[in-house]
Amino acid sequence: MIQVNKQINSRICQGAVYKDIYHIEWLTETNTEIEISKVFFPHIIILTQDCDLNQDPNVNPKSPCTKNNDKDLLSILVAPLYNYEQVIQGTHLSQLKKKMQVISSSTVQNHVKTNQNIRYHYLEFPNKEMVPRIIDFKHYFSVNIDYIKSIHQSNFVLQIDDLYRESISTRFSYYLSRIGLPDTINECHNPDYSDKK
Repeated sequence: MIQVNKQINSRICQGAVYKDIYHIEWLTETNTEIEISKVFFPHIIILTQDCDLNQDPNVNPKSPCTKNNDKDLLSILVAPLYNYEQVIQGTHLSQLKKKMQVISSSTVQNHVKTNQNIRYHYLEFPNKEMVPRIIDFKHYFSVNIDYIKSIHQSNFVLQIDDLYRESISTRFSYYLSRIGLPDTINECHNPDYSDKK
């Protein structure tokens, strides 16, 4: 079980959880019409490193003034917080018409709940602040800083304490740095493949 703080910080922080977040999936412009596809997420967690958030003057007005924009961030990295039971049932993205894998094996479920599965991070909240949640490290995305700033006061839910936040950060960076090996040799991985057909 993790520890959390419900007191809102004056700035956006790593490990902060926000509710009711829209992600711009795509945007097209045809003549005079603009079409925007937005994906709604009930909860997200901030993944961007806190040192970067603290040094960005757009996020933290108290950050030291510099003569250039070297510390400015272009966006903030976040990940959805999915309902654990829905992830196990493979229904957490059903509203997007996506069929996800059902995790029926009790062994695999245990690996997910004990954070032994590299892709997922399980969060159980104290005092039932929220139902158990899953971070799927494959589903991270970026959001505009001004957007998060505009909903900081109204949509803030809680802040995950430092130790647990660092655990998430470490596991996320480990997931991103894994080496993907090809299942089969093909012409994309082997330039000489076409000569051996």
